[in-house]
Amino acid sequence: MNLRFAIEGRRLIFRYDAEKLWIEGWGKNSLRVRAAKTAGMPRGMTGGFTEGREERRLDGSGADPEIDGALLPPVEAEDESSIHIGDQGASIRNGKIEARLDRAGNLSVYNSRGELLLKEYVRNRRDRMSENCSALEIEGREFKPIIGGDYTITLRLESLSPNEKIYGMGQYQQSCLNLKGCDLELAQRNSQASVPFALSSLGYGFLWNNPAVGRVVFGKNMTTWTALSAKSLDYWITAGDSPAEIEEAYARAAGRVPMMPAYGMGFWQCKLRYQTQEELLAVAREYRKREIPLSVIVIDFFHWPYQGDWRFDPRYWPDPDAMIAGLKEMGIELMVSVWPTVDRRSENFAEMLESGLLIRTERGYRIGMDFQGNSVHYDATKPEARSFIWEKVKQNYYDKGVRVFWLDEAEPEYSVYDFDHYRYHLGPDLQIGNSYPLFYAKTFFDGMREAGQEQVLNLLRCAWAGSQRYGALVWSGDIHSSFGSLRNQLAAGLNMGMAGIPWWTTDIGGFHGGLVTDPRFHELLIRWFQWGCFCPVMRLHGDREPHKPPMGTEGGASCVSGADNEIWSYSEEVYRICKKYIFLREKLRPYIEGLMKAAHEKGSPVIRPLFYDFPGDKDAWEVEDQYLFGPEFLVAPVLYEGQRERELYLPRLKNGAEFWTDVWTGKQYEGGRRISAAAPLEQIPVFSLGGQIF
Repeated sequence: MNLRFAIEGRRLIFRYDAEKLWIEGWGKNSLRVRAAKTAGMPRGMTGGFTEGREERRLDGSGADPEIDGALLPPVEAEDESSIHIGDQGASIRNGKIEARLDRAGNLSVYNSRGELLLKEYVRNRRDRMSENCSALEIEGREFKPIIGGDYTITLRLESLSPNEKIYGMGQYQQSCLNLKGCDLELAQRNSQASVPFALSSLGYGFLWNNPAVGRVVFGKNMTTWTALSAKSLDYWITAGDSPAEIEEAYARAAGRVPMMPAYGMGFWQCKLRYQTQEELLAVAREYRKREIPLSVIVIDFFHWPYQGDWRFDPRYWPDPDAMIAGLKEMGIELMVSVWPTVDRRSENFAEMLESGLLIRTERGYRIGMDFQGNSVHYDATKPEARSFIWEKVKQNYYDKGVRVFWLDEAEPEYSVYDFDHYRYHLGPDLQIGNSYPLFYAKTFFDGMREAGQEQVLNLLRCAWAGSQRYGALVWSGDIHSSFGSLRNQLAAGLNMGMAGIPWWTTDIGGFHGGLVTDPRFHELLIRWFQWGCFCPVMRLHGDREPHKPPMGTEGGASCVSGADNEIWSYSEEVYRICKKYIFLREKLRPYIEGLMKAAHEKGSPVIRPLFYDFPGDKDAWEVEDQYLFGPEFLVAPVLYEGQRERELYLPRLKNGAEFWTDVWTGKQYEGGRRISAAAPLEQIPVFSLGGQIF
């Protein structure tokens, strides 16, 4: 018997020198792998050693991200693991997945058919009888000490197939849907969201359960995961026979979204920014006068006196109670922007500083952002800070009737992204910083649930793995108004869905650079609006040009406002087409409700690549500029200026369906073929499996 191996409870343990490796069943067909060179095995971000299993709630209320990161505690009933130790190594099997360790401790993972899914990239002389024996001395699991601190940790995995495709990983501003060959920063920035769950075409899903700043390279010869500062290696892997099975297993492990409230499924009106109570009410009344359905209207940033006051400025918002009540009478929900920044002039700054509720800096003067004043972010990783913020928000917004919040700056955004400069309650930014948006979402989720609200939905500009269970609707940040940016957002939205974040949206029309009088921008806005109709949330927003001057020099009034951004603000053609798609969105509400129910109950992405529903069609895996809006509609956005027709692929049909139906003409097509579809300015190509006609 190899003395390096042991069984402790349900875990397979391997020890060599200072390293200790744990492998255990963690959900159906899934394993969690952890390794460390500490005195014990750190559990989660805090480095504590607390162990134990408990029942979990998939809505996230039973989870503690300080302990298990993105993962929920496992349910023992799902654990079918069995462990075997022999002379040449050891193995652990849990349903459809098996991990094998050779006698040198090198790890390989197989599916139920015995096919190799993952294998550590090892080139050393630890075992001279192994095929990995090499003078290169490269380890699959590398712990590089940080002098006086923890470790830079690297995991190297063999690239087993040149044809492997990788999806997920969150939101990056690039047009690549298949991430094989990509080099991705594991860090949060404005318009970038690192959500480190990857789905492979080889039949596995992989979660890098580490919130450290780092990098992943999905290379041709190997995949390399790096955490710049960490106490331990921690990842979770699942095997499945279809993308849906893998995605649903991940949703069970990391949590699912709540059921989306009805108002989230309609049309949202927003701009940078309504400056007064009367201006906002006038827009809401105009939608009602024109009999155009409006579900949500938004008060953007700097409606407050100072950042960190978390209240309306009474000079410009004199009666928010009456305003909110009036909107509700019109059937409109109000969403209010909240920032995590605290201006040094804020009425709350001194108390928060004294109480240790603010993010710290490692050197120099403590400033996180210098936009409209020098400010420091609240420390969302600290429970006392989360409670403090929620109490202020509850008193000044929630108790007045606000039920949906815009949690902006969620990365958090810094004026300078020096990740080694900031320190949180749970540790340095380099070590735990990617989890900030998760704790930001948790701040409001916990408070709203405690107040009795079941269907929690809040808009955030960033996410980490597990954010979905805290009601996070993520949007793609301050992006450019261009067709190139539109193409990037399509890839970002699909990969966010595959990374386990089913609630996702964009600023329709883009954020920066849209001139309201420019016909070229009108075309972009129309094409984006059409696509937005078939996104999880349909939200119009942007910083339109030319800007309006500030209304004053103090408080929120000192901030500029963009040009008007209502659907009637552009041209008669823009207005006519946008109005058409708002009514189409209303027509689709029963269908969208079904999609949101599937996201809530199973973790199904609302928008997904063609291969998700047609995994047996090899051609569906090659398509990157179309997607499925749930199981019934195939959508082919118009992604280039001046385009009036486009080529698209209709997957091979299954489940008894005979034809794809063009929703505009009723014409039917057999699957498994490419066609050219008409795309006049007023029309986005959409095909239905159910024969539906618009």
